[in-house]
Amino acid sequence: MARFIPSAPSAAALAAGALVLLACGSASAQVAGTWSVRLGATHIAPQVKSGNLSAPSFPGTTVDVHSASALTGGINYMVTDNWAIDVPVGLPFKHKFYGDGAISGVGQVGETKVIPATVFAQYRFGEANATFRPYVGLGVTYAKFFKERTTAPLNGLTGGTPANPTTASIDDKWGITPQIGFVWNINEKWFVDAAYYKSFLKTKTHLSSGQSIDIRLNPNVFAVGVGYRF
Repeated sequence: MARFIPSAPSAAALAAGALVLLACGSASAQVAGTWSVRLGATHIAPQVKSGNLSAPSFPGTTVDVHSASALTGGINYMVTDNWAIDVPVGLPFKHKFYGDGAISGVGQVGETKVIPATVFAQYRFGEANATFRPYVGLGVTYAKFFKERTTAPLNGLTGGTPANPTTASIDDKWGITPQIGFVWNINEKWFVDAAYYKSFLKTKTHLSSGQSIDIRLNPNVFAVGVGYRF
């Protein structure tokens, strides 16, 4: 009597089965009450519109502010299956200021550290167990500037001396921050979060010489992180 011996599964069948398992495993419930944390990096690129340094100064004395990156992360709480509260956290950013306009050749004139503290309300599209969930957000940012430092070129422009250098202070300011991004769920616990947002932020720098300058920063912000869901 002939016996039936099942043939080995084909490579195509194995691949199809693996894809099904991956798809099932990557769907993760982002339901109300879920907490998550993430770790990654953020890049801030100011889109500077500088006013003129107040008198006495060369006409058209302006500044530019260079980009900065830092190690960052965040904490997220799902209020409902679609609405979330998100708080980015991280190390301070260090931005360098350079002469522009009438003083574009003098090089760096100062630097500052800043913590842009932001709280977002996010709306996540799709079902709670979707693998890919785009979102939009709207946040409020408080930019805290500290450890402002000036340089020898700025001293020369403002009458400072090595014994009595010109110092600077930057006003802390509030701003509105819209956001777009997405979450890609790797499995039930792990995910990738990527976002772009823009803070509408204007501040003023005050010099110990009595001069001041208004600076509209309006930075473009790019953030990416790997997260874990509880």
